[in-house]
Amino acid sequence: MNLAHPANLTTVAYIAATILFILSLGGLSNPETSRRGNWFGIIGMTIAVIATVFGFRGSLTGDVQIVAFHGLPWIVGAMAIGGTIGIIAAKTVKMTQMPELVAIMHSLVGLAACTIGFASFIDTTPLDVPAADLAASETIHLIEIYVGILIGAVTFSGSVIAFGKLSGKIGGKPVILPGRNLINIVGLLVVLYYGYVFVAQGGIHEQAPTVQILLPLIVMTVISLLFGIHMVMAIGGADMPVVVSMLNSYSGWAAAATGFMLSNDLLIVVGALVGSSGAILSYIMCRAMNRKFLAVISGGFGTGGGAVAKKADGEPQGEVTPISSSDTAELLKNAKNVIIVPGYGMAVAQAQHTVYEITKFLREKGVNVRFGIHPVAGRMPGHMNVLLAEAKVPYDIVLEMDELNEDFPDTDVSMVIGANDIVNPAAEDDPTSPIAGMPVLQVWKAKTSIVMKRSMASGYAGVDNPLFYKENNRMLFGDAKKMLEEVLTALKA
Repeated sequence: MNLAHPANLTTVAYIAATILFILSLGGLSNPETSRRGNWFGIIGMTIAVIATVFGFRGSLTGDVQIVAFHGLPWIVGAMAIGGTIGIIAAKTVKMTQMPELVAIMHSLVGLAACTIGFASFIDTTPLDVPAADLAASETIHLIEIYVGILIGAVTFSGSVIAFGKLSGKIGGKPVILPGRNLINIVGLLVVLYYGYVFVAQGGIHEQAPTVQILLPLIVMTVISLLFGIHMVMAIGGADMPVVVSMLNSYSGWAAAATGFMLSNDLLIVVGALVGSSGAILSYIMCRAMNRKFLAVISGGFGTGGGAVAKKADGEPQGEVTPISSSDTAELLKNAKNVIIVPGYGMAVAQAQHTVYEITKFLREKGVNVRFGIHPVAGRMPGHMNVLLAEAKVPYDIVLEMDELNEDFPDTDVSMVIGANDIVNPAAEDDPTSPIAGMPVLQVWKAKTSIVMKRSMASGYAGVDNPLFYKENNRMLFGDAKKMLEEVLTALKA
């Protein structure tokens, strides 16, 4: 291979970028290597962008030709604007807003797939294939455009609704339309019909597209946008972590479809990597909630929480035992083993740094402090891991649920900070509970459990938690950061 040839240089660049993306995914699978994984991804994307922008068109296996980019200033300008927005967002968006930031970024991938699909269809440049293969190549290209816009539109609208739910602009309660299954079937049939009409038209590169020719694409796009809205609106708040990983997968497949439209193998490979990894993560999330993926898509689980659960006669479910910050400090100081279970409440209060200070103090006093992380804690996969890493909590004491669930009986104090559904004993004890069978952190098996909450309101799933009323449980009410600062002060007194 002559590496000096531009075609071969592009091929090498694409292969190098692909390898770096794979290494990036491998690095991101572990907190200790996540920083290195990020750098692999950054370098890989830089190589990919440079190889693509500077005029090489083709595939890893085919001929690559240099293309004069007369619009290079526009590309550089767009990259500068986009890069500036990205840097500002990364520096200003709070850690509590990461789930909605991820969701809105997914929407941009879907929007890009849609716009590229329409641009590829409107482009009247003849396909660069032999005349004998033109009809077949054109049919394949039309299918690529149709499927790409379809996936992109669903990803875009679904991600926008997910952003609204995660940011609180849209309620977490599922919206179930009457006859929703029939609506979905009718929509699917219409999309399939117009797909046939779209592909059967043929000859699109012989003339500029008219409204009549564009009609199948427009109808399909509108239906796909409505389906994305309908799908995510029907999904309850408790399933939002699965929705985030699901939309991550959709965005990957949208990118892969874009790669087919542009005949860019690197984009196809990267899209497939993101799509498949997102699908696997969705499966892991579903298993962690004892849910099936189709059940999540069907929706209906989770109300967004906020209401205090009561008995049928209107009375509270039971009596709770409150505890003060000074008494909490005393329990922690006298403990030998402590397990801290963080939840979304810790993110809302931005209490992770105070949690680290308490952890550091206790460990210096010889207390064995560890963190228990549920796979769906927070509003997106890995949310708690990111927060604790930001606060510089040592990676070796941050453990997954399966790694320490058996240690709770030997634990003196289990401290729950703003978590609810992931520590709910009803998942194990109540077969009629909506979360029955969901694996949970068994914090109630510790000698004493302390739950930090602002109020007695139910969690994001809207399910009451019997943990609050157990004899060995104590409730520390108030803002998590404020109360933890009081605990830290009492520890140091």
